[in-house]
Amino acid sequence: MITYDLKNLSYLKLLLSIEGIGPQKIFSLLSSFKNFEKIFNANYKELSEVEGISSILSTRILKASHQAGIIEENLVNELERLEKLNTRLISYWDAGYPDLLKKIYYPPLILYVKGEFDQQDSTSIAIVGTRNPSTYGKVIAEKFAQELAEKRISIVSGLARGIDSIAHSNAMKAKGRTIAVIGTGIDVIYPPENKKITEEIFEKGVIISEFELGTKPDAQNFPRRNRIISGISLGTLVIETKISGGAMQTAAYALDQNREVFAVPGNINVKQSEGPNALIQKGEAKLVSCIEDILYELNLKLRPEIGKNIPQPSFELNLFEEKILSILNTEALQIDEITNLSLMSTSDCLVNLLTLEFKGLVKQLPGKNFIRC
Repeated sequence: MITYDLKNLSYLKLLLSIEGIGPQKIFSLLSSFKNFEKIFNANYKELSEVEGISSILSTRILKASHQAGIIEENLVNELERLEKLNTRLISYWDAGYPDLLKKIYYPPLILYVKGEFDQQDSTSIAIVGTRNPSTYGKVIAEKFAQELAEKRISIVSGLARGIDSIAHSNAMKAKGRTIAVIGTGIDVIYPPENKKITEEIFEKGVIISEFELGTKPDAQNFPRRNRIISGISLGTLVIETKISGGAMQTAAYALDQNREVFAVPGNINVKQSEGPNALIQKGEAKLVSCIEDILYELNLKLRPEIGKNIPQPSFELNLFEEKILSILNTEALQIDEITNLSLMSTSDCLVNLLTLEFKGLVKQLPGKNFIRC
């Protein structure tokens, strides 16, 4: 039986129940008061002096303190239900919380977890895409999921129909690990036809959610799920999605989190190709055609042994590319700075930077910043 710190978990749940308080404000409170109990023992003046805690929030915290007993009672009931479901609850401060997820701006402070994390999960790639893939999309998703899993890279996705389900099932087919991040309570299987794959993931990977038991698949839940998909992964691979698809949202989160984004180009006449093609065109994703492109780009910052046999490509550079490379170094430069230093137009700079990025010599960071690899 799992042992929980009921008092601290109750205080955390109590804070999260207060309108206007999320992870960053909780971090601010803990920075000032050092522990949860002191937060609820503080007076109005002390609370108001904390950065980001307004007079309104101070009042709400003081009022909420009277609900501590009820919250703890509900928590005890919840933990009993979780035990029956072979599911556990972990907080941001627990040893089992994923390290990569801790590094995003808005991490979930409570996770519901079914299955066991593995050391391998620290090297994971998200594969996301449309719920209605073409035959091409299905084949590509199967190929990338299987080949990455064979390299002992965990495959992360959202357990949706289409690309997500293909990614999960083919990772397991290759005897690899997979992590499913869901937008419902961990006891709610969605879509319903994924019951079998859900049971298989529980045996061969992990299912996680930040939503309480019984939470239904509301549309507002899925953006929150998507930030976890990208946040728990070293990079996100987009395979077929419309411009408005949820996979594009996951890619945007990955960029904000300073994680890698990869995209497989598709037929320009097919709606499902709009998203990945746009990401590549805007320089927001690296075009990939095989897993070696991903492995080389990551250069396997955490697992160099995976890519040690991948040869570094040698390229001929034009004069403009050489000029840009001579300007760039290990510190990121914004496009305007590169333009000024190179005496080139912005459009010419972007074209050559994109070419250098395809060659694996330059990396684009959020905000049109570029760095030499």
